[in-house]
Amino acid sequence: MKLNKDTIYTLWSIAILILVLISIFALFFAACAKQETKTSFDVQPVGPSATIQEPREEDATQVPQQAEETSSEEPETVPTRLEETADAGRAYLDRITFLGDSTTYGIGYYYGQGYSELCPDTQIWTPASGTLTLSYHSIATIVYPETGEEISIVEAATRSQPDILLITLGVNGVSFMDEAWFISDYTTLVESIRQVSPDTKIILNSIYPVAASYKLQNEINNDKIRAANGWIERVAEETGCRYLNSYEAVVGPDGNLPESSHNGDGMHLTGEAFTKVMQFIRTHALE
Repeated sequence: MKLNKDTIYTLWSIAILILVLISIFALFFAACAKQETKTSFDVQPVGPSATIQEPREEDATQVPQQAEETSSEEPETVPTRLEETADAGRAYLDRITFLGDSTTYGIGYYYGQGYSELCPDTQIWTPASGTLTLSYHSIATIVYPETGEEISIVEAATRSQPDILLITLGVNGVSFMDEAWFISDYTTLVESIRQVSPDTKIILNSIYPVAASYKLQNEINNDKIRAANGWIERVAEETGCRYLNSYEAVVGPDGNLPESSHNGDGMHLTGEAFTKVMQFIRTHALE
C-alpha cells in the first residue's frame, strides 16, 4: 500500500510529539531526584535570614562528646620550689626526718639545749663524725636513732619509710665538685632512697650561706653555694622532688650569713638561726 504525503506527515508529527513528551518526563524525574539528594544533606541556609536547624537524632548524641573533648584542660603543674603557705604548725615538723651533714646536726643538738621549736635528735639522720660529703653518700653511714646503729642511708630509709625526708647536703661538695658531678651524685642519692621507700615525700633543702668571717672562703663561699643551690633545685625538678630555699630564711642583707647567726666558725647555725629555719619550713609546707 502506498502512503500519501498527508499520512506520512501525520506519522512524523505523532513521532515528534512522543519524543517531546518523553523528554519532558525525563527532565521532570531528574529534577525530583536532584531535590531529594539536596534535602538528604540538610544544607543549612546562610546569611542574616538563616535559621538554625535542630540536629538530627544521631547528631544529638555526638554534640556532648565533642564539647567534652574541646573543654578538657591540662593538669595543673606543681612548681618544684615550695612556695609560701599558711603555717602548717608543729604537727608538720613532727612528720619530717632530717638527713644531712654537720649543718643539720645542730637541729637536734639545740633542741636538747631548750630550743623547743626545733626537732629532737630522734628525727635527725647525721653521721657520728658529723661530716657527710655528697660524693661519699653511697658508702657513708648515719646514726639510726631507733637503735643507735651506724647504717647506710639506704638501709635507714628501708627500715624507717619516712613520711617526709628533708635532705640538706652539698656544702662540703662545693669545694671540689663541678656541676655535672654534683648533679649526678645527688640524683643517684635521691633515686636510691626512692627505690626502697617509694611513698616518702622528698624535699631537697638549699645549702645555708656562710658568714663573711668564714676562713675557708677559697674553698667554700656564697657564690659557690648559690650556684650549688641552683643545681639542687634542678635535681629536684628532674626527679620530681620539691625544693626548699631556706637559704633566704637566714641570709643577711649583704648576702652573707649574719655574724650573730653562726656558732663562731662562720658556717654552723645557732639555735636562734635554726628557729628561723623551722619557721620557714612550717610556712613553706607541702600541700
